[in-house]
Amino acid sequence: MKDGIIVKPAPFAGRPGWGMRLFSGLAASRRLSASGVLGVAFVVIVGAGTLFAPLFTPFDPLALGADTLQAPGWAHPFGTDDLGRDVLARVLYGGRVSLSVGLFSAVLSVVLGMTIGMVAGFFGGALDEALMRITEAFQILPKLLVAVVVVSLIGSGLTNEILVIGLLSWPATARVIRGRVQVIRHEEFIAAAEMSGASWVRVLARHVTPNVLSFLLVSAALQVASAIMAESFLSFLGLGDPAHPSWGLLLQQGQLFLQQAWWLTTFPGIALAMTILGLNLMGDGVAGGRAGAARR
Repeated sequence: MKDGIIVKPAPFAGRPGWGMRLFSGLAASRRLSASGVLGVAFVVIVGAGTLFAPLFTPFDPLALGADTLQAPGWAHPFGTDDLGRDVLARVLYGGRVSLSVGLFSAVLSVVLGMTIGMVAGFFGGALDEALMRITEAFQILPKLLVAVVVVSLIGSGLTNEILVIGLLSWPATARVIRGRVQVIRHEEFIAAAEMSGASWVRVLARHVTPNVLSFLLVSAALQVASAIMAESFLSFLGLGDPAHPSWGLLLQQGQLFLQQAWWLTTFPGIALAMTILGLNLMGDGVAGGRAGAARR
């Protein structure tokens, strides 16, 4: 109060807006190390191949042919399988299935984990304790074993795989985001936002989310890699969708001809390894760039 006049503080004066903080988080995450750039290159190569598959092969991945178990050559660069189907087409189109399951599962797990982690870290107390006990209960479950049992019970299919993998993968994201939110919970800009009358939903959306964005990007990259591995594991065990062959299903089918047709497992395995390695390197690169930006 000054001369009988109540002067309200200007809590956001001089502080960048939500958009600028979001842009700053993205900019910091883009400071990749050399390994991070290599990871991005791997992911881009695989992603471009699957997205633009018709440009790289004229064959239908499900079309049968007369040339069975043909070795790689000009007509079929990755060879053919026991039913005469082009392996290059099956690897590229199968990548669409694997990447789709990985992406949608990761979106589900990241959104769920981010929500639980932000609420737990922001409010603390009994709510935090309850949510963290639930998180720990999910985290100690053997994810792949539970996924096998659940998919066996409810049936195979892309939707079921996405739901099962996504609902079993969120605890790691929740714990990371909770820890970050606990660090920034008592910052001055959070207190200023609350003093200005902003609801907790607005505070979380406009002031907390931009500050955990780089952590979310790292978590998302690792979650996609983990989900692709889980989907490949399920498909390798015969729990995938035969109508939508993925890399795991190609490996499962190819291992029956491992000695006489090495290409049936080699090329799907290379695509899977490149994707998993690329995503992990990309996540590590984002984390390294964030740490470097913090030191500067």
